[in-house]
Amino acid sequence: MEDVLKTAITDALEELGFGEVAFTLEHPENLAFGDYACNVAMVAFTGRRTFEAALDADSKTVNVRHGIDITSPRQLAEKIKEKLDGQIEYVEKIEIAGPGFLNFTLSRDFFVGEVVRATSLEEQWGANTSQQGEVVLVEYTSPNLFKPLHIGNLVGNIIGESVARLFSFSGAKVVRCNYPSDIGLTVAKGVWGLQKYNLDPHDILALGEAYKKGSDAYEEDGEAKSEIVAINQALYAGIDEKLMALRNAGIATSKARLSELCRLLGTEFDVEILESEASIPGLEIVKANVGGVFEVSEGAVVYKGEKVGLHTRVFINSKGLPTYEAKDIGHFKLKSSTNQNWTQSIIVTGNEQSEYFKVVFSAIAELFPEVGTKSLEHIPTGFLTLTTGKMSSRKGNVLTGESLLEEMQEEAKVRASNTDPDSRGSLAESVAVGALKYQILRHGVGSNIVFDKEQALSFEGASGPYLQYTHARICSTLAKAESVGVVPGVLKVPELPYALERIVCRFPEVVEHALEERAPHFVATYLTELASVFNTFYGAEKIADPADEFAPYKALLAKSVAQTLKNGLWVLGIKAPVQM
Repeated sequence: MEDVLKTAITDALEELGFGEVAFTLEHPENLAFGDYACNVAMVAFTGRRTFEAALDADSKTVNVRHGIDITSPRQLAEKIKEKLDGQIEYVEKIEIAGPGFLNFTLSRDFFVGEVVRATSLEEQWGANTSQQGEVVLVEYTSPNLFKPLHIGNLVGNIIGESVARLFSFSGAKVVRCNYPSDIGLTVAKGVWGLQKYNLDPHDILALGEAYKKGSDAYEEDGEAKSEIVAINQALYAGIDEKLMALRNAGIATSKARLSELCRLLGTEFDVEILESEASIPGLEIVKANVGGVFEVSEGAVVYKGEKVGLHTRVFINSKGLPTYEAKDIGHFKLKSSTNQNWTQSIIVTGNEQSEYFKVVFSAIAELFPEVGTKSLEHIPTGFLTLTTGKMSSRKGNVLTGESLLEEMQEEAKVRASNTDPDSRGSLAESVAVGALKYQILRHGVGSNIVFDKEQALSFEGASGPYLQYTHARICSTLAKAESVGVVPGVLKVPELPYALERIVCRFPEVVEHALEERAPHFVATYLTELASVFNTFYGAEKIADPADEFAPYKALLAKSVAQTLKNGLWVLGIKAPVQM
């Protein structure tokens, strides 16, 4: 409907003699002002008057086609309204408000049709084809192995998974990619700790302890630092069998734990390329392009980003080792070769790497001309902090992705103590993950996140459990309605639409807008509003009442809300339980 209105308004402007106008079409906060409000008259009038004033200093009017002088945005709104009245299907009325807003109210038939569509399309309700034919590589999580999952990697996983689902829901073929780091100082610190304290590389807790000991020693002990640097060089060279055996065992343990966490979070990767695999191809590509794309500077190989308005970065250091930049070149080549028909490549990681990726993408564009019009994009994530200090964790007091997830699960189990014992564990898991994901995804991508555990697990207000509970409540209500013979249908429809209907029908455009802006928080915010409006509706209306002639339609409407919540929660990577 949004597209239909925009097209009709643009056509009316053209008939009146206006060119392209960047107007907005929004839903008024107060439903009394209609279903859509448009500022086109004010934007068009101001733009045309500014242009004409540049030609005639005394110009105070807008002269549109056919010699009509318009002296205010409201007059222009009236002219646009004249062009549109009775011309747009499903628009019941158009009104002019304030200085020249155009308010559009949709017809009763439109809302009934959308409610029916929501229930009949089921899992496809809200989906679109805007990305049909696109093959999108979405890279996210990409943790350092040999250490607990970093909070930043957890945030990246949650945002990356939702972005991947938005693309999939919009018709794209999505290839989920993971790029874990299995080489470098992080691993060397862990191997040093395993060796020094004779810890078991097959035990994930021992692995975390080894890394912590190695990391502390690297910062505090000069001799230990030298030993760790030597281990790092030996691991790169692969020349010490004992060190390599410790590394390989630790990597296997870390990967198994990562797979377990990703399962819990609802992510399954299609492509996984390790940092060690990208090192050699990256090194070779950079070396082969010295004197062209790259140049030598003080013994290192660098990319001079200043030539394209960026900054210089080192791709091979003075010791001849590839940096992260060179490895990202090798990784790009390997990742691209797994799906050569890709059209978009997206990396989701911390916003502190935004400038870094601008340089890397610029180098890639020079190295791989076949990229051409394909899109390289970095979606930034912000930092997560807690509202009240650190959460407790059996792994210590350092906030990690693992400790945060574990804490949420333990708390959810306590709060689910009065549920069916057979489903308590899985329900607590779904609630914990839903609570965590919602609190992260409700923030704008790239903005910092203040995490409130109590709010996250609340069954009231803006939270994942609130949305899950609302979905379960609807499922229970529909089951009760069915038991008393109320079958969802449109045999008898109230004369005026419920406010709930007017919110349900917005879901498809919310999904499309969320993808365009790479902003899952639009979906989270919308679902919260939808749940709130439903619960108000639920408190005022009887759904499971066979004596109410409108009960079947109310049941159908409730069913459309349940489907919308389910699909929207899926986009966020959150499960929608039918019982809670």
